[in-house]
Amino acid sequence: MAGNVRVVSERCTLGDYDQLSKYISGKNALVLQGGGQKSIFTAGVLDAFNLSNFDPFQSYYGTSAGALNLCAFLCRQCGLGKSFITDLTTQNDFFHLFAYIRKKQYLDLSWALDRIMDFPYRLDVDMGRRTLAKKKAYAAVTQVHTLKDIYLPLLESDWKDVLLASCAIPALCEQPVEVRSQPFADGGISASIPVQEAWRQGARFIAVIRTESPDTSSVVLSQQNGENGVAGFKQPLDYVQNQWQQLSEQWRSSLKKKMSAQTKISPAGVLNGGRWLFGADNLFRLSDLLGRKFDSRLADMLMIHFQTYELTLKFLATPPDDVFIIQIAPSETLRSGPLLSKKDDLLHDYALGLEAGYNFIESWESARSVLQQGSLV
Repeated sequence: MAGNVRVVSERCTLGDYDQLSKYISGKNALVLQGGGQKSIFTAGVLDAFNLSNFDPFQSYYGTSAGALNLCAFLCRQCGLGKSFITDLTTQNDFFHLFAYIRKKQYLDLSWALDRIMDFPYRLDVDMGRRTLAKKKAYAAVTQVHTLKDIYLPLLESDWKDVLLASCAIPALCEQPVEVRSQPFADGGISASIPVQEAWRQGARFIAVIRTESPDTSSVVLSQQNGENGVAGFKQPLDYVQNQWQQLSEQWRSSLKKKMSAQTKISPAGVLNGGRWLFGADNLFRLSDLLGRKFDSRLADMLMIHFQTYELTLKFLATPPDDVFIIQIAPSETLRSGPLLSKKDDLLHDYALGLEAGYNFIESWESARSVLQQGSLV
């Protein structure tokens, strides 16, 4: 890991504050990874921020469940992200596995968003807009036809559609979501962790809230493509995706072979694995479980997801010299899964996030003290 990347967890603070102090007076961004119910960790981090009246950021970027948590934070409603996950995403009206399998009842985020606007939650969108008066917040989505990442503003008049689009996970959701006359799907397809976009837009300190430990993050299928087949992150994204497109038939063939080799597992096991809600193997199994053909479009989405995620991991490991990145992440694998998590596991992971958030604040304040002492010399 490069010298301008650090990790803060529930177990540790930054420790060395001199380098961070050189970056915090510029443009700061907060980036939130998705992860379904695993983002209960993110809710804990953000509640620590709200409880401490801490928000040194000028721009925000969230993907899928990360965008949902971001809205609760910007609306300054401590505990709302936690309640959304523990109260609403655990109800059958949101998702019922066997109803989904037998009746094709899809995940219903629209129901959950309607509930979060009503008593006893009442998302304060007006407060969020006041928070963003001189700031910018975006949700990552994937343009269906091009599979490119797009960043839509949060908390504007179409805020609900934007959130629905960012969370429109293929196979779980019935269809893409149309926003501003364009069809979009889950932002996790093309931008699981939209840290490169924050850097491209001028942020020179970036805090990234992860829902997986950096030590357990894996680069999937990298050997199939070869290290020389992936362009560096400094290349324009269009160029990178064009290079991947040339390999699409080869990848699709490989993925189909992998599908035919899979053994069946339980439905609960399918929905509790993977980074992009399932992960590739479990998407194959889910398609087989539902008796659906694994079509080429979903294979293309998987290829884009794996490759953009690999590019992001490389960015996080060796970012440009002009940026400093802190990953706020659990020190080990979270107990929660993307769906069907136990309440005790959710509460455990929330507590980890809360502690990690306080550790990050401590690191930030220590770096600010170093900066102030330097200005007095």
